[in-house]
Amino acid sequence: MVTEVQWSDLQRDPKQIARLADEGTVRVRRRDGVPLLLIREDREQSQSEGSVAAARALRNVLVHLQPERAAQWLIEEFPWADVLPEQARAQFVHDFARAFQASAELGEWSVLAQAIREWRSTALVYADPELTRALAEPIDGDFGPVPPPMGE
Repeated sequence: MVTEVQWSDLQRDPKQIARLADEGTVRVRRRDGVPLLLIREDREQSQSEGSVAAARALRNVLVHLQPERAAQWLIEEFPWADVLPEQARAQFVHDFARAFQASAELGEWSVLAQAIREWRSTALVYADPELTRALAEPIDGDFGPVPPPMGE
């Protein structure tokens, strides 16, 4: 259960907000920034332990399945993976499992999100036969300086 309060509520009555945090997660809305989540440390540790256990179990399941079978299940959630060639789909399954476990162990789910973004971008390339062909051709000559990367 997530209870939402305003930053001013936290400033005005921190004891009441602490009582709410004893009951569950508290989302503190701020006008000038991203909301904050307040959660008791013991609850966070328990969630972290649970997510690590789930990640290990999922990774073991994925490792013991045939890559084609695991890919079938992941394609239900990530339909774009269906355009990947068979070998790339198997690598996606492997990378997904590793990133899932790493994310759970670190408590940092951006690792998994990054792996999914990268594989989705790869699928976009494979979905466009002209782009796939152009990227597979040898590059001749110098095309000049490379511009700095653009933000997402």
